[in-house]
Amino acid sequence: MKSQVRGGTRWKRFAVVMVPSVAATAAIGVGLAQGALAASFSISGQEFKVEASELTGTQFVQYGSYAEGKTLKGEKFAAPVAVSGFKTATITNMCQSVVTPHVPLIGTVSLELTAGTGKEKVRATDIYLDVSDLKANAYFEKIDIGVAAGSLPKEKGDPGIQPGTEGKASPFGFAQRADSVKLTDVRQRAWATTAGTFKLPDLSLKLHRGTKECFQD
Repeated sequence: MKSQVRGGTRWKRFAVVMVPSVAATAAIGVGLAQGALAASFSISGQEFKVEASELTGTQFVQYGSYAEGKTLKGEKFAAPVAVSGFKTATITNMCQSVVTPHVPLIGTVSLELTAGTGKEKVRATDIYLDVSDLKANAYFEKIDIGVAAGSLPKEKGDPGIQPGTEGKASPFGFAQRADSVKLTDVRQRAWATTAGTFKLPDLSLKLHRGTKECFQD
C-alpha cells in the first residue's frame, strides 16, 4: 500500500490525525548507544525548530504521548506530543535552531546547528522524536493507520512504544506504522530527540545575538 500526504498538522489537540514526524531531523539528540533506549527524561522548557530538505526512514511508528519538564522559570509543565520512531533515518540539509530569551547582560541568544549539507547525509538509528508541529510532503510504503499503540512491532529491534515511556502512552490508543517513509520540505517544532546513534557530518554550531531561526512561522 502506498500513500502520499501534503499539508501541515498542529498537535495542540493531542495528535488526532498522525502525520509522520520528522523530528528525526531534530536536535543533537541523546545518544544512548546501548540497544534498549530508556529515554524517560525531563525536557527543557524550550521547543526547537528543525528544517530539512529530505528525510527518509525505515520501520516507522507513531503514537500520541506527552512530555514533561520545567519552564525557564522552573515551573512544572507537560506538553502533548506525537512520538515518531524509526529503525534507521537519513536527513539531508538539516538545520536546527533554538532561541533563549532574557540571558543576563546579553539579551536574546539563538543557537543554530546545521549538518548533512555536503555529500554525506545525517544518519541515525533507533531514533524517537517528540514533535508538537510538523509541515512536510510525505510518502509512505505499506502503511497501517489506526492500529493500537500497544500492538506496534517490537520484534527484531523494530520500534514499538519507546522503552522507559510506556506509562505515558495508552497501549489502546491511536497509532500508525509503515515499512518506510520519505518526507521533503520539512519544517517542524519538537521537544526532544533520543537516538541509539546520531552521525552529523559537516556539523556547524553557531551562537547569534537576537533571534535567528531555521524558518519563520
